[in-house]
Amino acid sequence: MPKPMPVHSIALADRTNLPKQDRSRATRRHLLEAAVACLAEYGWAGSTVGVVAERAGVSRGAAQHHFPTREDLFTAAVEHVAEERSAALRELALRELLSATRPIVGPARTYVVVEGIVGLCTGPLFRAALQLWVAAANDVPLRSRVVDLETRMGREVHRMAVELLGADESLPGVRETVQGFLDMARGLGLANLLTDDSARRERVVAHWAALLDDVLRPRGHR
Repeated sequence: MPKPMPVHSIALADRTNLPKQDRSRATRRHLLEAAVACLAEYGWAGSTVGVVAERAGVSRGAAQHHFPTREDLFTAAVEHVAEERSAALRELALRELLSATRPIVGPARTYVVVEGIVGLCTGPLFRAALQLWVAAANDVPLRSRVVDLETRMGREVHRMAVELLGADESLPGVRETVQGFLDMARGLGLANLLTDDSARRERVVAHWAALLDDVLRPRGHR
């Protein structure tokens, strides 16, 4: 395994100049970011507390002060991933869809949302979460924590997708189609683990955007 480089080259210098409480928060965040990066690069087996601590630029003791067990560290890391993914979706809404100068509507809006969510599901944040899912499949104590986290995260992603798409789930088939799209996006994330699936993914994104738009905005309601 290659020796991991610290995530933050100036992290130690930054933390030295912070008040104690702020240093503690900064250290915790650096550990979470390092844990996500290690999971994405090395998988569960290669992501020990020591490897994460080195990447974050802190001692193993400092890491265990914040997260007493490996499960504590990586469960918190995936919760951090969930928060980052939600923040990315909110940023997508503010930047692309709800711009005061020229908001995006109609089929173009659907395409932007589909492309954005698929992008999240094929990026390093999703890759890190997936590594923890695989580990949880064979670790009963870890599994219960990950299942609870993913249940909450799944509801939040679905809620945000509905909001971003402007979907009316009282219409027949809308809820199922949105959930089917989210399941498909995760499937693309799985495919992307082994090979660069970007060329085929572009066609799939365009197809699903058109399919979603037909269901969300039936011809008689456009």
